Amino acid sequence: MASTLLELTANIVSSHASVTEMSGEDLLLELQKVHVALQKLDVEAGGEGAEKAETKGPAISLKKAFQPDQVSCMLCGKSGMKTLARHLAQVHGLKPGEYRKQFGIPSSQALTAKNFSEARRRMAQEKGLADNLAKARAVRAAKLAAKGGGEKKPAKAARVPKQKRMSA
Repeated sequence: MASTLLELTANIVSSHASVTEMSGEDLLLELQKVHVALQKLDVEAGGEGAEKAETKGPAISLKKAFQPDQVSCMLCGKSGMKTLARHLAQVHGLKPGEYRKQFGIPSSQALTAKNFSEARRRMAQEKGLADNLAKARAVRAAKLAAKGGGEKKPAKAARVPKQKRMSA
């Protein structure tokens, strides 16, 4: 089935490339996308490739997955997204933490496009959302102080579990 899967992938991509102008990188990405899609169909149909699909690595590299203008899914190779969380939940049934763990993505790496995050931050600052938050916190603190619970109680000390004695 592997040779026919490759042949099908080559036929589909060559047909697409004959009517659409594609760069070399676009062509490679398209090959990966089509191959992954055909593998999924093969697995769902109960084909021989079921074992291979489960142990398969990322569809694209970590560096290519997180670019300034877009993020790409390392599972299926889909690109052009601004955020990954919704795609992971809807298409793959994964939570962001599971996705990070599967591919060893550090927690410092945002699952959003950097330019998208910066644009959202600038927009929030222009609207004065940070100032509104500070005002709301001040009002809440004043209300708590008026109720008599103005000062926060210190947190309880963590309980240290007793160690079990080993009987000889």
